[in-house]
Formats: sequence, structure tokens, C-alpha cells
Amino acid sequence: MKRVLTIAGSDSGGGAGIQADLKAITLLGGYGMSVLTALTAQNTVGVQGIHPVPTSFVEKQIDSVLSDIGADAIKTGMLLNAEIIEVVAKKIKQYGVEIVVVDPVMVSKSGAPLLRKDARKALIHQLIPLATVVTPNLYEASILTGIEVNSIDRMREATVQIWSMGAKNVVVKGGHLKGKAIDTLYDGKNYAEIEGPRIRMKNTHGTGCTFASAIATLLARGESIPEAVGKAKNFISMAIQFGLNLGKGTGPTNPSAYVLREMERYDVVQELKKALEALKERKVGHLIPEVSSNLGYALPYASRNEDVAAFPGRIVRYGDSIATIGSPEFGASRHVSNIILTVMRFHPGYRSAMNIRYSEEFVAQLETKGFVVGHFDRKSEPKKIKEKEGSSLEWGVGEVLRKMKQIPDFICDKGDVGKEPMIRVLGRNPMEVVEKILKVTEVSSD
Repeated sequence: MKRVLTIAGSDSGGGAGIQADLKAITLLGGYGMSVLTALTAQNTVGVQGIHPVPTSFVEKQIDSVLSDIGADAIKTGMLLNAEIIEVVAKKIKQYGVEIVVVDPVMVSKSGAPLLRKDARKALIHQLIPLATVVTPNLYEASILTGIEVNSIDRMREATVQIWSMGAKNVVVKGGHLKGKAIDTLYDGKNYAEIEGPRIRMKNTHGTGCTFASAIATLLARGESIPEAVGKAKNFISMAIQFGLNLGKGTGPTNPSAYVLREMERYDVVQELKKALEALKERKVGHLIPEVSSNLGYALPYASRNEDVAAFPGRIVRYGDSIATIGSPEFGASRHVSNIILTVMRFHPGYRSAMNIRYSEEFVAQLETKGFVVGHFDRKSEPKKIKEKEGSSLEWGVGEVLRKMKQIPDFICDKGDVGKEPMIRVLGRNPMEVVEKILKVTEVSSD
């Protein structure tokens, strides 16, 4: 296990600083250690107070950790003043730690100053030259370079200027620009733009700390600079997308989202296999549509087709029963994944769906048996949706969920020219979907 030391301030609200750093380090498989430079009284609304740690005690903490445990990487965050920066730089050189990620924290999300103005020269002349990677945001890049960094071209210019200060690699974060979320990476020779999705969420507290800590941990694990930065961007993008709605102000990101999603892969596949076997035990061949069927199950925090597992080649009718050509795979069905991902935008807990044959008789009986049933009419589909390949189903399911303001058990679609009528069955997991389908079978045989 790689050892990663974070030297930063404490956030009593747990969203940023040392607390965010240790979460990211741990979730990415590192052993986290900490040196506190300041205590803050802080929550989602703002910073109510800052209590600096004496420089001599910062030095003692560093000596305690590095003289005994050592570190494969160091990440720095809030350093507050020139004296602390000087001590940190001195100790990095003394102990010969080669991987150093510098997050030049200057201002909190709420606007509170976290680096004194007289400490900026120390940051530029003493710490940045030791950085393997330095990760300023637009404001920090502007302060460091003296230029207003407000465009991709200015970001490119800033990376070169900061690299000339001695950093081996510079990542200028473009999250506050309009348009696509683009970060710029420069190593003195090669320049790259790392693009991510524009995520409009208010819960973004701790993004910079988490991003830099992720880079440090990934570099300690042996990743290359481009790989570490790219993976760290994916990590923080998901943490932002599924941020935690805590407190009255800007809530924290959710660094657990990435790891929890990956941990579920095996269970998702096994649950699909179990549900399929339950279907095979019953004579449900008559429920399979002409275009065949599929049963899907999404990972927690799924955001793309590749996060949803289904059966390759679909589920087909085999006499009175059903059959598949293989085991579930992620990304196997865009059709069923579009249904599930649309539903998850309304209720993240509903992660499974299956399509079955449409029948007016079924629909009538389902409603009398107490199932919640939604309907959409493809004739009402906007022209621009029809013209966009693969958008019809997403539109139809979304229309039902917006109107009903709840998740139905079934969504019925009477079809259109070239589109077979269909019933979609929704559930929290595959077995819940199958249980509803088996009840459909019971209803049809009454």
C-alpha cells in the first residue's frame, strides 16, 4: 500500500482540507497520513474562523511521519503563511520525497482567504519548484501569473508561465469557464486538454482538495502523469455529479461514488443471472416481444451505457420458455440502458428494467390488480426527438415520470409505424422486476 502524506488545513465540516484528502487517498487504495497547518471552524455556508498551527509544530508533525513511516507522495493544500511554506519545502528536500502535488489553495469556496498575500512569493519561489504537479484553478493561476486567466488560450499561457517557475507538470483547472469542463496539462514539451462533462451541481465543496489528492495517490501507485490526471478527473467528476446535499450552503462532493460503483460490478452480474433463472423456471415465452427482450441492471451512480449490464444478443423466446446466448455484460444493450438511466435521473434507487410484449388485456388487468401503470404516446413525440437516433424511448419514459411524479411499475407504449408496442417493467433490482413479471403471468392465466 502506497503512503500518501497530506499537508493541509482541517475542515470541521468534513468536505474539504485534510478530511477530503484522506477520504480520496483511502478510496483510491493509499495509506493516508496528515500534517495539519491550520484548524478552521467551517461548514457548508462558509469559514467562521481560522486558527493557525505554530510553524514549529507543523515541522514536528512532518518529522514524526517522515522519519518513521515515510511517504511515497506528498500533497499540499492550505499552507496559510510563508513560514509554513518554507518549512514544508525544507522538509520535502530533507527527506527526498520525489512525488509532490501542490494545490496552491488561496481562497475557500465561500471566499475566505486561506493564503496570506505575503506568502505568495514563498509559494512561487520555494514550493512550486519542488512540484511534480501543481493544480491551480483559474483564480489561483491568475494570481500566480499576473494575467487574467479567463479562456482556454489564457489557460494555455498560464500553464507555460507556471511551468517556467520550476514545476515539472502544470494542470490549470477550467471548471469555472463556460462550456465544456476542460483542464490544461503541460509538461514543458507536450500540451494536452483534458475534457470532462459539464456538471451543474451546487454541491462542489472540496473539489480541488479531492482532485489533487487523487492525482498524488495515483502517481504513488505508479500511474503516468497523463493517466493520473485523467483518472483523477473522472474520479472528481463523479464525486461532483453525486455530491451530497448536506447543510444549508454548498454541500460536499461525494468521493465514495466512484469506488462504490466499481465495487458493485460482480454483484450486478450475479443478480441478473439469478433473476434470469427465476424467469426460466416459469413458462414466460409468450411475454417476449417480436424484437426480443432484455433485462438490465445498472451500477450505483450509473451515468452511461457502459455502467449498465444486460444480456448480449437479448433474451429470446425458446418454445414456452426463454434463452440467452451468454452471461450479462456491461454495455450490452443501449435500449434497456436508456430506460434505466432515464429512470435513475428521477430516482437513483430504480436501477433495473425489462421489456415485455404489449397486450391491451394485460394492461387492463394490471391496473385492476393495483399496479401503478404509466403510458406514453409516440404520436405526441416532438419532431426533433424523432429525428435523433435513439432518443424516442428516453423521451417517452421521461414524459411518463415527469407527469406521474412517481416511479410506475410498468410503462406502456402502443408503438408507432415501424415500432412494436411494448411494456417496460421497472424495479430497484432484477428480482423485483422479475417478481412483477411473474405476477403478470399469474394475471394472464386467471
